[in-house]
Amino acid sequence: MLVLQSIHSPPTYSHMNNIATLGTMVFRLVSFNTLVPRRMLTTCCASTTKKSKKEKVIVISGPTGAGKSRLALELAKKLNGEIISADSVQVYQGLDIGSAKPSLNDRKEVPHHLVDILHPCEDYSVGRFFNDGRKATRDIIENGCVPIVAGGTGLYLRWYIYGKPEVPKASPEIASEVRSEIFDFQRRGDWDGAVQLVVKAGDPKAQYLTFNDWYRLKRSLEIIKSSGSPPSAFQVPYDSFRNPSDSGAAGPPIDNAFINNKIDDVSKDLEYDFKCFFLSSQRLDLYRQIDQRCENMLSGVEGLLSEASQLLDLGLLPNSNSASRAIGYRQAMEYLLYCQQQGGISSAGEFFEFLSRFQQASRNFAKRQLTWFRNENIYHWIDASQPLDKVLNFIYDAYHDKSGNLVVPESLQMKKDLSSRSEISGLKAYRTKNRHLVRREDCAEILNWIRMTQTQHNLVH
Repeated sequence: MLVLQSIHSPPTYSHMNNIATLGTMVFRLVSFNTLVPRRMLTTCCASTTKKSKKEKVIVISGPTGAGKSRLALELAKKLNGEIISADSVQVYQGLDIGSAKPSLNDRKEVPHHLVDILHPCEDYSVGRFFNDGRKATRDIIENGCVPIVAGGTGLYLRWYIYGKPEVPKASPEIASEVRSEIFDFQRRGDWDGAVQLVVKAGDPKAQYLTFNDWYRLKRSLEIIKSSGSPPSAFQVPYDSFRNPSDSGAAGPPIDNAFINNKIDDVSKDLEYDFKCFFLSSQRLDLYRQIDQRCENMLSGVEGLLSEASQLLDLGLLPNSNSASRAIGYRQAMEYLLYCQQQGGISSAGEFFEFLSRFQQASRNFAKRQLTWFRNENIYHWIDASQPLDKVLNFIYDAYHDKSGNLVVPESLQMKKDLSSRSEISGLKAYRTKNRHLVRREDCAEILNWIRMTQTQHNLVH
């Protein structure tokens, strides 16, 4: 059971991790980075392609911190490509550090699509990504360039590649009716009551939705009212491509040629000729990279905490919408709310506890990504620890390959599963070792920033 502590009683940081939205907010809009204009392109690398052949699209995915953004950027330079972000956080203006958003210089050098397209108070869905991503793909191809989709949001990529289910769109009348029915629950913060409403309407799976995912809950009710059936009644195109024997269970080693044949079988019935690569490192190395990345995001006073403070200034609460549910932002918002209740005061120990929660959440997310993509047979797994030029040249050659028999060299292959007892025991014994934020003096600047800004926040609000 979720327990909300009164702000009039002495708060603890652990209580702040359970803060939920308390109602519909009136949002104060602030200005964020403006969109980067698309460059004009004169090179046409696809104009001579025969109309009968499917256009090629490169997809680069991988767990958080694996280096997929850098690989996509260098590949775009080499292939005259444009990048489509498949990241559910990079769509938001102002959420730059926590989403590891490409820099403005990178976005000027290579056009990036679906970056900075929404205000943080807006929700974004997999269905909208499918429409936006496919439109960007057509635009890039018409420009004579190569679409390169890069990101780690698994459901976004699954729908983008295989298609979206033909779920009915709600009429304006039904959408208004659903908003009215859900509004009172959302205003009171009564998530359980709203879930029961949708369950009784005909969707028992609503009880398994992520806590406070109001968008999906409303969408479920819209579908029921529009069709008389829950969302699960509509076939997802991906299911028709999936081998019934596919599962997350480990099994005997599978021959690389067999894997490539499965990829070819899947690819031939898709709209585009997708060349999909999953970039990853050994799990221990990946965890170390993630922990260091989290440290870097908190360095200085213009990092993740500053961006999380902006979300609070908008009237958002942790876990109340898509932006505030994002890993890093949710933990940072919870921590800052706790600091505000303490009058802008935080001990070094409380800061390090927040950092540890952030790192743990990021590692858990990477683990879920690995599990998700392990069952996506269309991806070639690549070892991210190999030299960038080596990986880059392989994917470049794979794009131009006409044999239809793409095989990852053994030196670049990354195994999908843990393969040794030592690796498994190493993971069980893993402990974070911070490099920069270790002692109280290392976070003194951050604690001073909290004292200056979060105390003022209380006076203003």
